Amino acid sequence: MRQDQEDPDQRRSARVYAGADRAGSGPLGGPRPVLYDAVLLDRDGTLIEDVPYNGDPEKVRPVPGARAALDRLRAAGLRLAVVTNQSGLARGYFTGEQMRAVHARVEELLGRFDAWLICPHDDADDCDCRKPAPGLVHAAARELGTSASRCVMVGDIGRDIAAALAAGAAGVLVPTPVTRPEEIAATGWVASDLPSAVAEILRRQQAVHSVPDRVGGRVGTALVVRSDSAGDVLVTGPAIRAVAAGAERVVLLCGPRGRAAADLLPGVDEIIEFPLPWIDPMPEPVDPEAMRSLTARLAGVGADQAVVFTSFHQSALPLALLLRMAGIGRIAAISDDYPGSLLDIRHRVPVGVPEPERALSLAAAAGHRLPPDDEPVLRLRPDAVVPRPTGLGDPGYVVLHPGSAASSRACPPALAAQIAEALTAAGHRVLVTGGPDERAVTAQVAAAGGTDLGGRTDLAGLAGIVADAGAVVVGNTGPAHLAAAAGVPVVSLFAPTVPFGQWGPYRVPTVRLGDAGAPCRDTRAASCPIPGHPCLSGVDPAEVVEALRVLAVSGGGGR
Repeated sequence: MRQDQEDPDQRRSARVYAGADRAGSGPLGGPRPVLYDAVLLDRDGTLIEDVPYNGDPEKVRPVPGARAALDRLRAAGLRLAVVTNQSGLARGYFTGEQMRAVHARVEELLGRFDAWLICPHDDADDCDCRKPAPGLVHAAARELGTSASRCVMVGDIGRDIAAALAAGAAGVLVPTPVTRPEEIAATGWVASDLPSAVAEILRRQQAVHSVPDRVGGRVGTALVVRSDSAGDVLVTGPAIRAVAAGAERVVLLCGPRGRAAADLLPGVDEIIEFPLPWIDPMPEPVDPEAMRSLTARLAGVGADQAVVFTSFHQSALPLALLLRMAGIGRIAAISDDYPGSLLDIRHRVPVGVPEPERALSLAAAAGHRLPPDDEPVLRLRPDAVVPRPTGLGDPGYVVLHPGSAASSRACPPALAAQIAEALTAAGHRVLVTGGPDERAVTAQVAAAGGTDLGGRTDLAGLAGIVADAGAVVVGNTGPAHLAAAAGVPVVSLFAPTVPFGQWGPYRVPTVRLGDAGAPCRDTRAASCPIPGHPCLSGVDPAEVVEALRVLAVSGGGGR
């Protein structure tokens, strides 16, 4: 890989050392797998035992099961690259020739890799290729003829995973004795060893790509269901598009809280809005007459098939009963509970799978997958997004969205004000966004630095504002998924009440901030159960400024 072929928008440093001195075998040909084209692997502690600053080929020892695991990836058609920091070069502990001899020994024991990407710098060099910066990940993806979003990075420390996330790649942590507990807590995908990581990579790939022959074939009308908040509806978008690819007509049943997001989704021909009392967080009492009315409405759809999408903690069975009563003869849903005769396709998904992939795997089990030209990313209908208002200046500003429908996931207003002040001082233009009920908060935050847009847009208008942003600073709430749908980088102030691996911004460059091991972890609490909101209150505004630098978002308003 020549340095003059690097894309400056993706990697600002021009100092990547292509250690293998050879190009990959070119872009992938033929039909591409849905999730991943390539697996990037850290070297020391992941592929081979960690011998500090090793320049001796005789000291190379593969980790247990490495060769068989890598051969499984090769057999599946995935390309492999080693992505490694080697500061020993900068420190003079070994020469480039000695390092290449070590790599030759690695390939002798583990098989050939399609590319080697090495950062030869030390931390003090302030390069953009040394992990946790994303430069090596972007460079590896380009050398392999793909994009970072179609790569998965396997490593043993937090730097590896942070580099993957900042590039928009998936990251799998395989802890070793040197891995810190806070690194494990902050990682969304953790495997016990390299063979386990490989097995799960291949399982996830297969789950969203393979359609059982017994349920294949195009259907007339498909009823899809996602009844929850706007963010829940948005992350189900790829699966709904998969169903739409195999159906003549798609009808979406959603709740009032998700209706605005439903209006933005491609592939939906008709929307039925109805609050499901077994899904809504503050439901009204069950009204038998309303249930009868809903059943009649569902019967009137004339659906050949229903696919019921839910979050991992919700049950599809109450609605499946109504669908049966409505006469729908083929129903698919994820259910750990015994469904009796309520489901024709009872699908199961391991804990920890990202919500978009979880839904895609259900669609595949029901006989639908995305067409080859449709990436498994979040996407909005261009005609449904409202262009941003005039008077906001050029694109490239930073959107700061402090609020959330669940207060446990909102950024404390005082901290958000400090972040706005720090961003403005660093030269960023800041737009503070929020709903009509958040105007007091957005006014407080914007007074410290930025333009107050609180209550001035609906979801479609907010999508237009986000689409022209250089980055979005936001908690685990709907605008994070709007950013992912627009391909806009996210600084994620992620409260760990739900797993980051399932609900973090999907396939978009991301830096996660906050205490991932806070006492609220995995509580699913809607309001903060811990005084002082410790998972986010400890964030230093300077960390947000640095996160934008890592994501290559300049203070001048561009990327």
